[in-house]
Amino acid sequence: MVRDRIAALRALMREKGIDAYMIPTDDYHASEYVGSFFKCREYMTGFTGSAGTAVITQEMAGMWTDARYFIQAERQMEGTGVTLYRMNEPGVPTVHEFLAQTLKKGQTLGFDGRCVGATEAASLEEKLGSLGITIACDEDLVDKVWTDRPALSCEPAWELDLKWAGKSREEKIAQIREELKKAGADLFLLTKLEDIAWLLNIRGNDIHTVPVVLSYLMMSESEIRLYANEKSFSPELTEKLAQAGVTIRPYDAVYEDAAAIEAGKTVLLDKGKANYLLVKRIPADVKVLDRTNPTLLPKSIKNPVEVENMKIAHIKDGVAVTKFICWLKKHVGKERITECSAAERLYEFRKEQEHFVDNSFDPIISYGEHAAMNHYSPTPETDVEIEPHGLMLADTGGHYLEGSTDITRTVAMGEITEDERLHFTAVLRGHLNLANAKFLYGCTGINLDYLARSPLWERGEDFKHGTGHGVGYLLSVHESPNGFRWRRLPNRSEDAVLEEGMITSNEPGYYVEGAYGVRHENMIVCKKAEKNEYGQFMCFENLTMVPFDLDAIAPEQMTAKERALLNRYHAEVYEKISPYLDEEEREWLKNATREI
Repeated sequence: MVRDRIAALRALMREKGIDAYMIPTDDYHASEYVGSFFKCREYMTGFTGSAGTAVITQEMAGMWTDARYFIQAERQMEGTGVTLYRMNEPGVPTVHEFLAQTLKKGQTLGFDGRCVGATEAASLEEKLGSLGITIACDEDLVDKVWTDRPALSCEPAWELDLKWAGKSREEKIAQIREELKKAGADLFLLTKLEDIAWLLNIRGNDIHTVPVVLSYLMMSESEIRLYANEKSFSPELTEKLAQAGVTIRPYDAVYEDAAAIEAGKTVLLDKGKANYLLVKRIPADVKVLDRTNPTLLPKSIKNPVEVENMKIAHIKDGVAVTKFICWLKKHVGKERITECSAAERLYEFRKEQEHFVDNSFDPIISYGEHAAMNHYSPTPETDVEIEPHGLMLADTGGHYLEGSTDITRTVAMGEITEDERLHFTAVLRGHLNLANAKFLYGCTGINLDYLARSPLWERGEDFKHGTGHGVGYLLSVHESPNGFRWRRLPNRSEDAVLEEGMITSNEPGYYVEGAYGVRHENMIVCKKAEKNEYGQFMCFENLTMVPFDLDAIAPEQMTAKERALLNRYHAEVYEKISPYLDEEEREWLKNATREI
């Protein structure tokens, strides 16, 4: 099937005079996850991961993705004729390097300019243009091959009440207009869906598990235009937006309005997020300020209402996940439980919680060797039974009106090997040390990442993913600009100074291909500690309240301080979660949080 689709695309490329066609993962808004309408790369290659770029020529088909998806991509693309290029591995060219090496003078690279960021496209123009290679960006060729393509999503939009948002849309709009004044901008062109949702206190369902509305936004001192499908908005919500000065325009009208911006005006936008075709529409006599979206930082710094709500969300989620682990421990080996059925059971526990909205991402329930694939999600084709031995990894999360959660627990299903126990403990030690960090204001996640990796690095071992990412408030579970990783990556903005109110995941791991995987993840909120002659000190507070599996820990590998940190955390888990459990579950939790 994939081979037939690639053959059809190649025929179309010959007809259009296109020698290489690039298919990114992105939608028109540089979203991490995309709606079914935008899954062109998946349709053409069979690879379902959330990150990657495909390149098709007449001679080859290639798929570039990162270490999270190496195993998954290799399996899903087996027999398709698509070659896996392992990004960031020695000797593997980047997509841009490959195109520069492969295409010849006079040839043409094609892509849908709405799905490629303006910064990336400009880099390609410069690199390939110097070699005499042209770019064609006005056509979506996959659309002509994909005969049964799903329709563009048009789900209902809804308002996030002030008691959840903590700040009105009018206040947020005024705040961003002040930033525009400081920058000397007449207009702000915003394309990121999460930022638009945050700014206007709206949510939707146009991307699976990401409650956003397909939209663009253009703001001036006196006007705000929201480009979206009007059918998504009720008369009541439309009226409330109008009261804040927001007018709804057709979704695609943003391109003609961008082309009509008056000469001499100054437009602020983020070329790394705004798509290439939209930026190309802006007239040459309009000044473009390429800046980080001024919505990015205030969205990431949760206000006091949001922080308190997030604590409530994590108590609710802690109850659901604790019940799930208790159930799993008591029923494994006594009834048939598979990865998929376990995910369904956890979803039911979450649904019991008040104000539950949806999963915050597709659950990663992975048993045994499946857990070695960082972002594996079970499907009916890959589903396996969970047996009463070995490790099961559950990376899941929920959206509540009080906020979003993301938690990983690795659970011993019965007897485990000494290697599994060793790595379970080493990863937990790193997790505890990062959660307990105390640091001067001005540090970024790069300054602190070593705390999480040191128990593995001391053994000459590592894990090939970031240690943590920002988390949105009832938005994307992966949110810039805060994060933890040991080095800067040019395509990821995760090195912001850690501010009070930023919520970040703490999730070191370890993976043995074909055998097992371990990951421990909590959400932590950054807060102020003491201030003295050395400056303002900062620290973290755990939001996630679920026990770590003592059945898989080797206490003798831990320092006395690490054991004390774990005991203190478990005492807090019991205090906060036990009141919501029945007697049997409470007794189980008491044992699961016993001191070591």
